[in-house]
Amino acid sequence: MAIVAQGICVSLGGRCVLTAADMALQPGEVLGIVGPNGAGKTTLLRVLAGLLRPDQGSVRYDGSTARELGRRALARRVAFLAQDGAATWPLSVEALVGLGRLPHRPPFGAESEADRAAVANAMALCDIAALAGRTLGTLSGGEGRRVLLARALAVDAAYLLADEPLAGLDPGHQLETLKRLRTVAAGGVGVAVVLHDLSLAARFCDRLLLIHRGLRIANGAPGDVLDDAALADVFGVSVLRGQRDGVPFLLPWQTIDARGSTHDGC
Repeated sequence: MAIVAQGICVSLGGRCVLTAADMALQPGEVLGIVGPNGAGKTTLLRVLAGLLRPDQGSVRYDGSTARELGRRALARRVAFLAQDGAATWPLSVEALVGLGRLPHRPPFGAESEADRAAVANAMALCDIAALAGRTLGTLSGGEGRRVLLARALAVDAAYLLADEPLAGLDPGHQLETLKRLRTVAAGGVGVAVVLHDLSLAARFCDRLLLIHRGLRIANGAPGDVLDDAALADVFGVSVLRGQRDGVPFLLPWQTIDARGSTHDGC
């Protein structure tokens, strides 16, 4: 039981974005996908979601290909939260979250009790029940991000793929969002999340996949993946490390140039 991608190669606009990328997402885990801008993280997530067909390689969902499952079955099994998933339609928050239930309903089918329960549960988990009657255009950016996460959670899928769900959130809501993803994973859902904050990735993810220039550089426990050599080579930074309540954390501190010299950015 897993999403397994093997040998994924993707070229976009004549540029190689992913090269022979391998990964697996297991039920009940939070997998953090990290890497510098342009590394191929979003492209990999879109391939996993079945939104982009790779030039080479394969993706299997619990042993089946997307073609074998069919589009509706895949949409029920895999929920995708895009970076730019904002809706422009003047729908209420409750109706927008309800769109996550479309893969479970026949065309033009009425909402079922299961649909209503899934929407209510997703809205409660994301703490947006009080926003139910408002439209997305009346919400703050952070509130809107929570609404879109609730829409993805309403799918009640076996796997959730979240592309930078912390973008635009203040520190408190970043922590709350990651706690929600951990709660979802504790219920047996496999969660893959693209993150830029390395300290939060190390704290909340069970496993990290490090991508650089379209290649998988490392895959494993956060402490093993985010070692000093990888951080210097991939991100060009040195870090300060510490521990609080038995949980390690790291703080990017200085940039490192090609000659190995450090700069504090001041």
